[in-house]
Amino acid sequence: MPINAPIPLEHNGGMPASLLVVEDDDTIRDTIREALILEGYEVTASGNGREALTLVQESAERAPFSLVVLDLMLPGLDGLDLCRQIRQSENSIPILVVSARDSERDRILGLEVGADDYLVKPFGMRELVARCRALLRRSNGGFSQGRVLEHANLRLFTEECRVTRDGQEVNLSPKEYRLLELFMQNPRRVWSRDKLLEQIWGFDYFGDSKTVDVHIRWLREKLETNPSNPEHLLTVRGFGYRFG
Repeated sequence: MPINAPIPLEHNGGMPASLLVVEDDDTIRDTIREALILEGYEVTASGNGREALTLVQESAERAPFSLVVLDLMLPGLDGLDLCRQIRQSENSIPILVVSARDSERDRILGLEVGADDYLVKPFGMRELVARCRALLRRSNGGFSQGRVLEHANLRLFTEECRVTRDGQEVNLSPKEYRLLELFMQNPRRVWSRDKLLEQIWGFDYFGDSKTVDVHIRWLREKLETNPSNPEHLLTVRGFGYRFG
């Protein structure tokens, strides 16, 4: 491990976090892999999208990966489809997309299919490592206070990181859960995008603030009877969002 490097986040019962790097360019893949190994992580690498999907599925049954670093241009199965299939299987593993596609549309599309962060090539290894650490820290953290939060037909169990709607379990990603927990702990408080990014994504988040809107939309689709006319998670025009 590099001198004065931060201790790698642990995962799965105290073991070092296990990362999957999916990149078809041999040089880039090896560079990313070596940079993450030097930080103390366990790293598996793949250059094929379909192979990577198999690795994710197999690891979910044994020791799930802690994070996926995912290129979009892949043989076998492209990165967007791979990301979409991971999320359709209700796997909430953090996903960092790395891509040469740098338009706003591409970034939004990546977030909409389930990516947690989006890093445009070319990038520095220090920034990539920082983003990986931030995603791992957020997936391990939270606002739990060991109680049950209730609002209308929603219940949030903080010790179990579990949410029900009308008594039925709701499958939320780690960030969706923490957004909802923050809202339910602060009913009727108006949160700006910047404040939500600070609270949920952290001070070291480098991405687009539009990710907040994307996650709010996902929450509404899972929690609201009519997502286009929400009753719980409301937009306060010109200011941000509030709950209740």
